[in-house]
Amino acid sequence: MSGGNAIRGSRVGAGPIGEAERGESAPRRRVDFWCANGHESRIAFAMEIEMPETWDCPRCGLPAGTDQQNPPPAPRSEPYKTHLAYVRERRSDEDGDALLEEALTKLRARRGA
Repeated sequence: MSGGNAIRGSRVGAGPIGEAERGESAPRRRVDFWCANGHESRIAFAMEIEMPETWDCPRCGLPAGTDQQNPPPAPRSEPYKTHLAYVRERRSDEDGDALLEEALTKLRARRGA
């Protein structure tokens, strides 16, 4: 007698696959999207939903639109700014000199110089 399982090769919930068991699928429409690199993506949407204006391209990640001749432009990425760059945006050199002089005056007063 060989040891084995009577339901070998099957899984819980396995059965005939078909419309009768899962119900009817919603009516769909396919929409083509193009990115700036020329990649085409065909996405299926249910008929009753509002279609998005842009879709992320699955190949390159750029935004894609429905107009092949005028795809959305790539998002503009700003270069990394240092903390000093942000400080210089908020303060002028004169403000920085005044703050430095004030800090040095306090430091000298504490040291008794």
